[in-house]
Amino acid sequence: MNHNKVLFWSITVALAGFLFGFDTVVISGADKQLQLLWETNDLFHGFVVMSMALWGTVIGAFFGNIPADKLGRKRTLFWIGIFYFVSAMGSALSSDPYLFSFFRFIGGLGVGASTIAAPAYVSEIAPPEKRGRLVALYQFNIVFGILIAFISNYLLKDMGDSAWRWMVGVEAIPAFIYTLIVLFIPNSPRWLMSFKNDRENARKVLLMIDPSRDPEPVLNAMVEEEKNIVHGVGIYHPKFRLPLMLAFWIAFFNQLSGINAFLYYSPRIFEEAGLGASTALLSSIGIGITNLVFTLLGLYLIDKLGRKVLMYIGSFGYIVSLSLVATAFFLGWKGMFVPIFFFLFIAAHAVGQGAVIWVFISEIFPNHLRAKGQSFGSSTHWVLAALITIFMPALLSGTGNPGYVFAFFAFMMVLQLLFVWKMMPETKGVPLEELEKQLIGSRGQAL
Repeated sequence: MNHNKVLFWSITVALAGFLFGFDTVVISGADKQLQLLWETNDLFHGFVVMSMALWGTVIGAFFGNIPADKLGRKRTLFWIGIFYFVSAMGSALSSDPYLFSFFRFIGGLGVGASTIAAPAYVSEIAPPEKRGRLVALYQFNIVFGILIAFISNYLLKDMGDSAWRWMVGVEAIPAFIYTLIVLFIPNSPRWLMSFKNDRENARKVLLMIDPSRDPEPVLNAMVEEEKNIVHGVGIYHPKFRLPLMLAFWIAFFNQLSGINAFLYYSPRIFEEAGLGASTALLSSIGIGITNLVFTLLGLYLIDKLGRKVLMYIGSFGYIVSLSLVATAFFLGWKGMFVPIFFFLFIAAHAVGQGAVIWVFISEIFPNHLRAKGQSFGSSTHWVLAALITIFMPALLSGTGNPGYVFAFFAFMMVLQLLFVWKMMPETKGVPLEELEKQLIGSRGQAL
């Protein structure tokens, strides 16, 4: 296999994840400054200012399969870079909450579409034995983007009343770089076969990926899959019930862990725990470092232990850490207790759900429906993320004690553990066309 080329393409595409992570979390540093600047109440601030990017992400995730299929994964990834760049520049220059929210919404469209196009592209070029690790590069870049956003926010916090403009605007630099280099990747061979019926160019890409391997068996497997396609049968047909359920539940539990709520509001949560504003921002950097280190561990283990084992580890870690966070708030443990427990929470997420979710969803749907399946799982993920982000400020201040919120998240992780045990299959090392037979059946019947 041409390791260098495949790795370069995978890293290039995964940079969409870097922009995703940066865009998602950079707003946390501007959170309170924007609320004070525009004198908005908690609900307006949560819905209009903080969550509008997430509603853009919902729309991008829901409809992102259309350009991913029609234009191709590569061209869609290019336009995602354009959206990130426009969003960063527009947000930084905004003069009121409505204009700010509009440009954040555009960035959200890019985030949502990237959760479809990027994992789909990498899963379609990666060999089975390395697919988990290469697709998980996307998640690694998400958390790397999160860490850089936390560091950037901390370094720019003393820029005066306009610090928030620098915080959100600096994203334009990596967005511009990403948009240029994504032009140098090839089209996905499976997209070329499924949507263009272009066997010759698909063969050329497969030979670029692995010059030592005969591409004909892979191409023949794609042709065989095409023969089993019943045209007019969409993603919601009963025969696809199992992969749909798997995508829904893994996305559902990802957000009901509270991960996005915490990443968006970590400085506010740390201040609730008794830390000063500057210390809260610094603790957020610690969260970013923890996320990065344990994502690297998940990246290393995902093709060794498998997706299901990582989900077991993550689920137990969630339950313990969230229970400790809830206990700390209930018993009034101030100072560094809450950040330490949150470091455990982030470690559990990074090794488990964080490493697995985008890999797993990109594997469980057939080639011709992969983008639509990604869209279903991603839109489920982002609708819940948006709803939780809207209500999180009100929940933190309105429940009387944040411990109730984190106790609820801990309970949901007990349910996730049951899902992993009873429903989740292992997909490690299985060719995509073989996975289709296992989850749907060789004759298109649900198992």
